[in-house]
Amino acid sequence: MLIDFHTHTTASDGALSPSQLLLRAAERGVQALALTDHDTLSGWQAAQALEADGIAIVCGAELSCQWGGATIHVVGLNVNANSEALVGMLEHLQQLRHDRAAKIGAKLEQLGAPGALAGAQALAGEAAICRPHFAHWLVSEGYMPTVSRAFDKWLGNGKPGDIKTLWPSLAETVAVIAAAGGVPVLAHPLKYRFTRTKLRAMCDAFSSAGGAAIEIVNGRQSDSEIVALKRLAKDKDLMVSLGSDFHREWAHGADLGVDTSIAGDVAGVWEMIL
Repeated sequence: MLIDFHTHTTASDGALSPSQLLLRAAERGVQALALTDHDTLSGWQAAQALEADGIAIVCGAELSCQWGGATIHVVGLNVNANSEALVGMLEHLQQLRHDRAAKIGAKLEQLGAPGALAGAQALAGEAAICRPHFAHWLVSEGYMPTVSRAFDKWLGNGKPGDIKTLWPSLAETVAVIAAAGGVPVLAHPLKYRFTRTKLRAMCDAFSSAGGAAIEIVNGRQSDSEIVALKRLAKDKDLMVSLGSDFHREWAHGADLGVDTSIAGDVAGVWEMIL
């Protein structure tokens, strides 16, 4: 079975609209799709009015939080979009994103790129403004040759435009997802580049807070990385989730759809949701 429980649309920093994402998923043979835009349910809400071509659409969002001094992402799957706790958190996260964007714009202006905030906002439109919007604006205006270079020099972790934001805690975020009847999934656990000890400590904190699963596929992992993540899930008594973290068509990125057979004998969140 092909599923994808981690995708993005133009509601945040993806290149495809919800309708375009659904069309691509259908072409790829995806049978269950979660729209998980950053700190918003707008992508899923837009998809509700569309023909899904037999695809089971799962309500979701990728929420920003913090643990151990780092920004962590937790995907909430199958959440109740009308949950007061979730709606309140999403509104708070959107305000934090707005405040962060203003600070990034000011920093980029200091670095010699005036008009960055307005330019990024124009690219984002009604979407939740994210660092990739700034990166694409920098490329369009000739300040950077590529989006990757924009992150490497100005926007990536530890760079001048990496504005630290006081996101909600990991525990608080997991609790809100659970209160909304959803399944909290720790997104791309290897992306944080933690030591093995810190990674296991984060999984302990996540599990203790009520976390349910970790992603073992969120793009292009090596076979050894998938094996290690499955072992980690078993050790911590967590289920697993699968997704592409799809943002746009990219030669070095994963396309939509992951075969559930990858999970092997580890319980998958799709068994609970579908």
